[in-house]
Amino acid sequence: MSQDRLIKMVSKGDENGVGKGHVYYTTYNNKNKKDPSKKHEERKFNPVSKTHTQYVQKK
Repeated sequence: MSQDRLIKMVSKGDENGVGKGHVYYTTYNNKNKKDPSKKHEERKFNPVSKTHTQYVQKK
């Protein structure tokens, strides 16, 4: 995996806060972002809470 486009995604957790802080690494092309001031967000499967949760880009 190329290190120059690697970003760290951190989970917000589910409604009860289960799975908060779970880390997921992915690649993302920041050059094609529509609003560069916003951080990248995705919904991914969280194995700790066993549900899909919101992940936010962390620097």
